[in-house]
Amino acid sequence: MKNFKSRFEPLKTLKSNRHKVHNNRNLKSFFVFSFICSTFVSLVRLVVQKKLHVVACIFMLMCVIILPTSCDRNPYKQGKLLYENFCQNCHQENGEALLGLIPPLKNSDYLRDHQADLPCIVRHGLKGEIIVNNLPYDHEMPANPTFSEIEIANVINYINNAWGNNYGYVSYDEVKANLEECD
Repeated sequence: MKNFKSRFEPLKTLKSNRHKVHNNRNLKSFFVFSFICSTFVSLVRLVVQKKLHVVACIFMLMCVIILPTSCDRNPYKQGKLLYENFCQNCHQENGEALLGLIPPLKNSDYLRDHQADLPCIVRHGLKGEIIVNNLPYDHEMPANPTFSEIEIANVINYINNAWGNNYGYVSYDEVKANLEECD
Protein backbone atom coordinates (compact mmCIF):
# COMPACT_ATOMS: atom_id res chain seq x y z
CA MET A 1 0.00 0.00 0.00
CA LYS A 2 2.90 2.42 0.48
CA ASN A 3 3.42 2.56 -3.32
CA PHE A 4 -0.23 3.54 -3.84
CA LYS A 5 0.37 7.22 -3.09
CA SER A 6 3.45 7.55 -5.27
CA ARG A 7 1.90 5.68 -8.21
CA PHE A 8 -1.10 8.01 -8.31
CA GLU A 9 0.74 11.26 -7.55
CA PRO A 10 0.61 12.29 -11.26
CA LEU A 11 -3.18 11.94 -11.04
CA LYS A 12 -3.29 14.78 -8.48
CA THR A 13 -1.26 16.95 -10.84
CA LEU A 14 -3.58 16.05 -13.70
CA LYS A 15 -6.64 16.96 -11.64
CA SER A 16 -5.11 20.28 -10.49
CA ASN A 17 -4.22 21.16 -14.09
CA ARG A 18 -7.58 20.10 -15.52
CA HIS A 19 -8.16 23.60 -16.91
CA LYS A 20 -5.06 23.13 -19.06
CA VAL A 21 -6.33 19.91 -20.59
CA HIS A 22 -7.77 20.87 -23.96
CA ASN A 23 -9.09 17.48 -24.84
CA ASN A 24 -11.48 15.76 -22.43
CA ARG A 25 -11.29 12.57 -24.47
CA ASN A 26 -7.60 12.24 -23.59
CA LEU A 27 -8.54 12.57 -19.93
CA LYS A 28 -11.30 9.98 -20.33
CA SER A 29 -8.92 7.61 -22.11
CA PHE A 30 -6.40 8.06 -19.28
CA PHE A 31 -8.99 7.06 -16.68
CA VAL A 32 -10.22 4.11 -18.76
CA PHE A 33 -6.65 2.92 -19.20
CA SER A 34 -5.93 3.37 -15.45
CA PHE A 35 -9.07 1.42 -14.55
CA ILE A 36 -8.18 -1.42 -16.92
CA CYS A 37 -4.63 -1.59 -15.60
CA SER A 38 -5.69 -1.66 -11.95
CA THR A 39 -8.32 -4.32 -12.69
CA PHE A 40 -5.72 -6.34 -14.57
CA VAL A 41 -3.32 -6.19 -11.59
CA SER A 42 -6.13 -7.34 -9.27
CA LEU A 43 -6.97 -10.27 -11.52
CA VAL A 44 -3.34 -11.30 -11.79
CA ARG A 45 -3.21 -11.44 -7.99
CA LEU A 46 -6.35 -13.61 -7.98
CA VAL A 47 -4.85 -15.93 -10.56
CA VAL A 48 -1.68 -16.33 -8.52
CA GLN A 49 -3.56 -16.83 -5.27
CA LYS A 50 -6.60 -18.86 -6.38
CA LYS A 51 -5.64 -20.11 -9.80
CA LEU A 52 -8.53 -18.46 -11.64
CA HIS A 53 -7.14 -19.13 -15.11
CA VAL A 54 -10.46 -18.91 -16.95
CA VAL A 55 -11.35 -15.49 -15.52
CA ALA A 56 -7.87 -14.14 -16.28
CA CYS A 57 -7.97 -15.42 -19.86
CA ILE A 58 -11.37 -13.83 -20.47
CA PHE A 59 -10.21 -10.51 -19.01
CA MET A 60 -6.99 -10.51 -21.03
CA LEU A 61 -8.98 -11.21 -24.19
CA MET A 62 -11.29 -8.29 -23.36
CA CYS A 63 -8.25 -6.02 -22.84
CA VAL A 64 -6.82 -6.98 -26.20
CA ILE A 65 -10.13 -6.18 -27.90
CA ILE A 66 -11.25 -3.09 -25.95
CA LEU A 67 -8.04 -1.23 -25.10
CA PRO A 68 -6.97 -0.31 -28.65
CA THR A 69 -10.45 1.04 -29.44
CA SER A 70 -10.89 2.95 -26.18
CA CYS A 71 -8.30 5.60 -27.04
CA ASP A 72 -9.61 7.84 -29.78
CA ARG A 73 -6.76 8.91 -32.03
CA ASN A 74 -8.69 11.76 -33.66
CA PRO A 75 -10.67 13.70 -31.05
CA TYR A 76 -12.10 16.08 -33.66
CA LYS A 77 -13.88 13.59 -35.92
CA GLN A 78 -17.22 15.42 -36.11
CA GLY A 79 -15.52 18.78 -36.57
CA LYS A 80 -13.39 17.36 -39.36
CA LEU A 81 -16.45 15.86 -41.04
CA LEU A 82 -18.31 19.17 -40.84
CA TYR A 83 -15.28 21.02 -42.20
CA GLU A 84 -14.96 18.59 -45.11
CA ASN A 85 -18.63 18.96 -46.02
CA PHE A 86 -19.21 22.68 -45.46
CA CYS A 87 -15.89 24.55 -45.37
CA GLN A 88 -13.32 22.66 -47.40
CA ASN A 89 -14.63 23.76 -50.82
CA CYS A 90 -13.49 27.31 -50.12
CA HIS A 91 -10.81 26.97 -47.43
CA GLN A 92 -9.30 23.84 -49.06
CA GLU A 93 -8.27 20.54 -47.49
CA ASN A 94 -5.03 21.97 -46.11
CA GLY A 95 -6.62 25.16 -44.71
CA GLU A 96 -4.52 27.39 -46.98
CA ALA A 97 -7.54 28.52 -49.07
CA LEU A 98 -7.22 30.59 -52.23
CA LEU A 99 -4.67 33.35 -51.69
CA GLY A 100 -6.20 36.74 -52.32
CA LEU A 101 -9.76 35.42 -52.61
CA ILE A 102 -10.57 33.19 -49.60
CA PRO A 103 -8.70 33.74 -46.31
CA PRO A 104 -6.54 30.88 -44.99
CA LEU A 105 -7.32 29.12 -41.73
CA LYS A 106 -3.89 27.55 -41.42
CA ASN A 107 -1.60 29.82 -39.33
CA SER A 108 -4.20 32.59 -39.52
CA ASP A 109 -3.65 35.60 -37.28
CA TYR A 110 -7.32 36.54 -37.72
CA LEU A 111 -8.45 33.13 -36.49
CA ARG A 112 -6.04 33.32 -33.55
CA ASP A 113 -7.08 36.85 -32.55
CA HIS A 114 -10.87 36.55 -33.03
CA GLN A 115 -11.74 33.34 -31.16
CA ALA A 116 -14.77 34.91 -29.47
CA ASP A 117 -16.17 35.98 -32.87
CA LEU A 118 -15.83 32.58 -34.53
CA PRO A 119 -19.18 31.09 -33.40
CA CYS A 120 -21.05 34.09 -34.86
CA ILE A 121 -18.99 33.97 -38.07
CA VAL A 122 -19.74 30.26 -38.53
CA ARG A 123 -23.47 30.71 -37.79
CA HIS A 124 -24.11 34.00 -39.65
CA GLY A 125 -21.31 34.15 -42.21
CA LEU A 126 -19.08 37.15 -42.80
CA LYS A 127 -19.43 40.17 -45.06
CA GLY A 128 -16.98 42.97 -45.59
CA GLU A 129 -13.23 43.26 -45.74
CA ILE A 130 -11.00 41.56 -43.19
CA ILE A 131 -7.21 41.48 -42.94
CA VAL A 132 -5.65 38.04 -42.55
CA ASN A 133 -1.88 37.70 -42.29
CA ASN A 134 -1.52 41.29 -43.61
CA LEU A 135 -3.60 40.60 -46.74
CA PRO A 136 -7.10 41.99 -47.40
CA TYR A 137 -9.99 39.61 -48.12
CA ASP A 138 -13.46 40.76 -49.13
CA HIS A 139 -15.17 37.56 -50.27
CA GLU A 140 -18.48 36.86 -48.53
CA MET A 141 -18.55 33.76 -46.32
CA PRO A 142 -21.94 32.00 -46.37
CA ALA A 143 -23.88 31.44 -43.16
CA ASN A 144 -24.49 28.03 -41.59
CA PRO A 145 -27.77 28.67 -39.74
CA THR A 146 -28.59 24.98 -39.37
CA PHE A 147 -25.46 24.21 -37.31
CA SER A 148 -26.19 23.47 -33.66
CA GLU A 149 -24.04 24.96 -30.90
CA ILE A 150 -22.19 21.67 -30.47
CA GLU A 151 -21.53 21.41 -34.20
CA ILE A 152 -20.13 24.94 -34.22
CA ALA A 153 -17.91 24.09 -31.23
CA ASN A 154 -16.72 20.92 -32.98
CA VAL A 155 -15.83 22.61 -36.26
CA ILE A 156 -14.03 25.45 -34.44
CA ASN A 157 -12.08 22.97 -32.32
CA TYR A 158 -11.09 21.04 -35.42
CA ILE A 159 -9.89 24.19 -37.19
CA ASN A 160 -8.14 25.46 -34.04
CA ASN A 161 -6.08 22.28 -33.87
CA ALA A 162 -5.60 21.28 -37.52
CA TRP A 163 -2.66 21.99 -39.87
CA GLY A 164 -0.31 22.94 -37.05
CA ASN A 165 -2.71 25.47 -35.51
CA ASN A 166 -2.55 25.51 -31.75
CA TYR A 167 -5.35 27.91 -30.84
CA GLY A 168 -6.78 25.89 -27.99
CA TYR A 169 -10.13 24.38 -27.14
CA VAL A 170 -13.48 26.17 -27.22
CA SER A 171 -16.14 24.75 -24.93
CA TYR A 172 -19.81 24.32 -25.74
CA ASP A 173 -20.66 26.88 -23.05
CA GLU A 174 -18.33 29.48 -24.60
CA VAL A 175 -19.88 28.93 -28.02
CA LYS A 176 -23.40 29.19 -26.61
CA ALA A 177 -22.57 32.43 -24.76
CA ASN A 178 -20.91 33.96 -27.83
CA LEU A 179 -23.89 33.03 -30.00
CA GLU A 180 -26.32 34.67 -27.57
CA GLU A 181 -24.39 37.94 -27.96
CA CYS A 182 -24.62 37.94 -31.74
CA ASP A 183 -28.15 36.51 -32.28
